[in-house]
This record gives sequence, C-alpha cells and structure tokens, in this order.
Amino acid sequence: MVSLGRGTCEYPSVGVLESGARDAYDAAVMAGRARPKDRKASGAADNDIRVVIADDHRSFGEALQIALDNEDDLTVIEVVTDGESAVESAQVKHPDVLLMDVQMPGVDGLEATRRIHREATGTKVILLSGHDDDVVLARAVEAGARGFMRKTQAVSDLADAIRRASRGEPLHAVSEVEMSLARFRMQRRTDGDLAQRVERLTPRELEILQRVAAGEASVDIANELGMSRHTLRTHIQNVLTKLGVHSKTDAVVAAIRFGKVKTSEKLPQTDDNAS
Repeated sequence: MVSLGRGTCEYPSVGVLESGARDAYDAAVMAGRARPKDRKASGAADNDIRVVIADDHRSFGEALQIALDNEDDLTVIEVVTDGESAVESAQVKHPDVLLMDVQMPGVDGLEATRRIHREATGTKVILLSGHDDDVVLARAVEAGARGFMRKTQAVSDLADAIRRASRGEPLHAVSEVEMSLARFRMQRRTDGDLAQRVERLTPRELEILQRVAAGEASVDIANELGMSRHTLRTHIQNVLTKLGVHSKTDAVVAAIRFGKVKTSEKLPQTDDNAS
C-alpha cells in the first residue's frame, strides 16, 4: 500500500487496483475521497498535468482516476476503454499524458500509440503492461511511447512517471533502451529466419511433426507411414537440422508457432515420394 496525495489515506498499487478495481473505487468514495469531478469541479488548474487513461476495464480506469486525482498537480480528464477512443481523445482533448494499456480489443495500445505519435498531437504516451521484459520496452519505444510502467508498480511511481513524461524526460536510461532494442531486433531477425526455415519443410516432414504433436509414439508413426524406424529417425534428424533446433519438441513448437502444425489435427498422409 502506498500513500497518495497529501492526506493520510493509503491506496494500493496499480496491480492491486487492476485485480480489485471496483472494490478500490468504492472504498475510495466510501472513505470520503470525493470523485474527481467533485474535488476539481472548476476544472483542471492552468498548471495541472492533464491525463487520459485508456484501459478496457473501465472499473480499473475509474479507480486509477480516483488515485491520480488525489495528486495536487494531476487531473484525469477522461477515461476511455479502447484504442480508437484513446486516439480520438488525443486528437480532440490534447492531454499532456495518456496512460495506455498495451492489450485492448480492436486497436491495441501499441497501434494507438503509433497513431498518436505519427499525428504529432503533443500527447506523451506511457504504456501500461503486466509484463516486464525487453519486448515490451522495445515495442513501446518503437511505437513512440515515452516508455512503459508495470501494473505491479505503486501508483506513486506512476504519478512520478507522468510528471517526467509531461516534461519530456525519458522514463528509462538510454543504455537500458538501447540494450532492449538491440535484443528485440535480434530476436525479430531470428524469428524471421526460423519462419523461412519452417517453410522449407516437406509435406512428409510436416506430417511427422503433426503426429509427434498429437502424441503418437515413434513406432506407431513409422507403422502408419509405412517406413522403418531408422527412416523415421532420419526424417526427424533432417527436420532438426533444417530448423537449427535440438529436439523434436523444439521442432513441433516452431511448426505450431508458424501455423504449419495444429495441436488438434493430423495432416492427411502423403505419398512416400513427397519426402
């Protein structure tokens, strides 16, 4: 629990707000913390940082609004529940900072951020994510966000991040961003290479992987396909070599990932000369 605003009321972290947002919202009101529209009825002060929250869980967005509005220099002017509305809000209301959930239906947080950045609305975007890894940070920066905050962080940390973003300050060290981007781009190149390798598998090799994915034993696969176990092992070794992986499991995962093998189906049998 963290202390928000200038009072003594304690408030949960962003993660707690997400998991129990409606209870947190009701508790804030019951505790006598006025709704934002009541506390700041005359509107945001001229020097207030104007914030929009975009999250597909409205109760979470409203609870976070209550929490952030307890900060004297922050005013949440709108809560929206999808990426399209977030883009529209940036275009029409020109908030200083927009808190954007990464995962939303329709236009997701990353695409909405790209559009806001591309249209140069002046709004700084902070992406909210339940994950903390290079991929999230790199994708956030590539989309044009100031950075991202984990949903498990304290609301007070989020408020500080909003202030830094509004001043145009980075949320992450340059070295951290550069390292994350480098790892992400290397992974993307590796993924592209693996996709090409999967495309080079023959119909017979894919059928074998399909049967492996279905849980069939090697002896049964060999019998079903009319080949010796030695020939089957040769096929599997060829697959591992083509994909550059070290086990049948890795090969199956790669084929599933790129849509060549399905977990609930078997491919039709192919002729022996298809290999």
